[in-house]
Amino acid sequence: MESLLVSTGVVALAEIGDKTQLLAFILAARFKKPLPIILGILAATVINHGLAGALGAWITSAISPEVLRWVLGASFIGMAIWTLIPDKIEEEETQVAQRLGIFGATFVTFFLAEMGDKTQIATVAMAAHYAAPLMVVIGTTLGMLIADVPAVFAGDKLAHKIPMKLVHSIAAAIFALLGVATLMGAGSGLGF
Repeated sequence: MESLLVSTGVVALAEIGDKTQLLAFILAARFKKPLPIILGILAATVINHGLAGALGAWITSAISPEVLRWVLGASFIGMAIWTLIPDKIEEEETQVAQRLGIFGATFVTFFLAEMGDKTQIATVAMAAHYAAPLMVVIGTTLGMLIADVPAVFAGDKLAHKIPMKLVHSIAAAIFALLGVATLMGAGSGLGF
């Protein structure tokens, strides 16, 4: 249950102000149809984070527990630093797949925008850390929806009222705490 709650909270916080949340704002403003946008976000996130969770599970079987502990600890600390760097969205990402309809355009742009994004990398790290990839993927998907669904409905009005630096600082602190805890041996009962 911890893996579900932590992955949901961390991704929901990390996603605020992230390029995929900005993409949700842009798609909502462009298409003005929330349901296919939300379904596109959900489908893209499930597939993208499912692949990331599978990679995290594979990593736990391929790397020795001691090496894994150091890699994961450093990864979480790296995620903390990366979270403090604001994202920008490329206009070309919003132009991809215009002919695929609202769902298709949302699915393709979200899937591509999430490739190598901090939330995808966090999913890999948390799936490896908790050795519970399904719960982590469910949690990271919920975290994405918690951050992005309001963006679809509220648009830019909400974005200007959220203290982004504070939210990013909280997310960075959580990643840093996970990193330090991992380096200090938290989770050693799980095999690393």
